Amino acid sequence: MPDWAPIPPDPASGIAGAYRAACHLELRALKPGNVHIHAAGHGMTVDQFLASADVTAPILAQPGLSIGERILQAVTATKATVGCNTNLGILLLAVPLAQAALSGTGGSLRDRLRRVLSGLTVADAELTFRAIALAAPAGLGRVEGSDVHAPATITLLAAMLEAQDRDRIARQYATDYADIFDMGVPRLRNSLDEGASYEQATESLYLDVLATIPDSHVIRKYGWPRAEWLCRRASDLREVSRDGRAFTLMRSRLAELDEELKYNGINPGTTADIVVACLFSFWLMPTT
Repeated sequence: MPDWAPIPPDPASGIAGAYRAACHLELRALKPGNVHIHAAGHGMTVDQFLASADVTAPILAQPGLSIGERILQAVTATKATVGCNTNLGILLLAVPLAQAALSGTGGSLRDRLRRVLSGLTVADAELTFRAIALAAPAGLGRVEGSDVHAPATITLLAAMLEAQDRDRIARQYATDYADIFDMGVPRLRNSLDEGASYEQATESLYLDVLATIPDSHVIRKYGWPRAEWLCRRASDLREVSRDGRAFTLMRSRLAELDEELKYNGINPGTTADIVVACLFSFWLMPTT
């Protein structure tokens, strides 16, 4: 049996525990089109994602690393452990959050994050480009004018600013993680306050993000019309209540959409990455 992280994480487990719990909870939720415990897909398994989270958690919590060093070390460890790209988007979002939590410079988690992002360097870009090239994500080879296979000439923040209109992960860097702090974390907290389980709250959050934000991974592979169609499908599902029999109905409809998306090879991977970042931020905030 997998060694599942406790949900919620023990506060004593710190950054590594919060990150591991976020990655594990995302796998326990029924998220249409993604890999989860209810159904594998896209040639990947839950065990690969669990192993990726476990091998990268200590790197996110290790003091003394720069953003670029942390990203490259985590991607390298993932590649050596599972042999494929399971978590590049997660790491690109989670590493600055971990860096902010480690910074110890006072203020809220988001205040610390702003300082971390503003301090990104050309060296961070160089190491991150190497990590992206190593992970080789589908449909991504350039960061809008910055070739990840060539030496970096601008800071990592500048590269993300250039890419923000076509990549939602880059947009988080450009907006101080607006999708996470202004939408995702509040909606997650509201669901939990209303009595939803962590799995239910995560599934509802996934639908909220999928319905609101066209998935940039889907856009890269299939174009805007397919991403907008997916937003509409998620919006229809979101109308169903989380409570009682209605939630059971919603889960059955989630399963139907999951099967349809996987049959057609559609993986809303950016949406899943944002959900992990929301969970990670939610558990970091009370202790930072």
